[in-house]
Amino acid sequence: MRAAVLWNNAPIETSPLQLQDLPDPEPGPGEVLVRVHCCATCRTDLHVIEGDLKPVTLPIIPGHQVVGTVVAMGPGCRRLAQGDRVWIAWLRSTCGACKFCTSGRENLCESSRYTGYVEHGGYAELTTVREHSAYRLPEGIDDEHAAPLLCAGIIGYRALVRSNLPKGGTLGIFGFGQSAHLMAQIARSWGCTVYVVTRGKEHQDLARRLGAAWASENAEGMPGKLDSAILFAPAGALVPTALSCLEKGGTLAMAGIYMTPIPEMDYTQYLFAERDLRSVTSNTRQDGEALLREAERIPIRPEIQAYPFDRVNEALRDLKQDRINGTGLIRIGG
Repeated sequence: MRAAVLWNNAPIETSPLQLQDLPDPEPGPGEVLVRVHCCATCRTDLHVIEGDLKPVTLPIIPGHQVVGTVVAMGPGCRRLAQGDRVWIAWLRSTCGACKFCTSGRENLCESSRYTGYVEHGGYAELTTVREHSAYRLPEGIDDEHAAPLLCAGIIGYRALVRSNLPKGGTLGIFGFGQSAHLMAQIARSWGCTVYVVTRGKEHQDLARRLGAAWASENAEGMPGKLDSAILFAPAGALVPTALSCLEKGGTLAMAGIYMTPIPEMDYTQYLFAERDLRSVTSNTRQDGEALLREAERIPIRPEIQAYPFDRVNEALRDLKQDRINGTGLIRIGG
């Protein structure tokens, strides 16, 4: 098979992913072999490639928003069948026995393993996954529009839930990339008003096309206070700004796996009056199932910009430089 392999952490501008021919992987007990159709790009890929996240496995095949078809099954597999279309997401496996796993919080499991970071991911023609961690893909969602839901969608959805957004309330979104443009669609379907703070006219125009009532490059002039806010941009300097936009009792959820330092804040000005500041860590499989139901109900339609497999480095450079409006997608196989 062909795969894009990261041998050493390096800036994406140096094209560190190398397309190579590797032996086809074989599924182990409880695993299925998946022929990859496409894999969406994500800023977490950049954090893995460039070393913002501490390296765990090198060399590694990145990519964790994978859509493909089951082509072989390892011993003991009973849940899936050959020919099933499946998702493979960031959270790859957990221990299933710790206090977090047994209380519906498997995203906090100390033994969790991650696709494209700890184990090989979807920038390859073939990959394996434990069958209990794969999601069956509904027939109503095509491959390329499903892929962005796997990380941007799931993490965004968890952030939306943790923001405590009331139905019909007002949501502020800071940064309008992959996750944000999906969550704006869900919030609007709940009858909520959406305000967006994001750089770039194209991102602002997309926000308005998706129903945002207001979009600007800074929070000045925001029409009103927010019941909830989500910070998608990995910029800690925006935390005080977002908190200052909240109504009393409002909640700010930070959706990133990586965040630059948060500046010192005055408690009375930014947090008093029961404003909450919450982080988001990975996702649970229940988050994925809930997002699938929302995606079918609305339906969610991600904006995608597709690249051939041999331009994977270019796609990630465009992501880093904010040249993609929506989600970049790598077309890998049929």
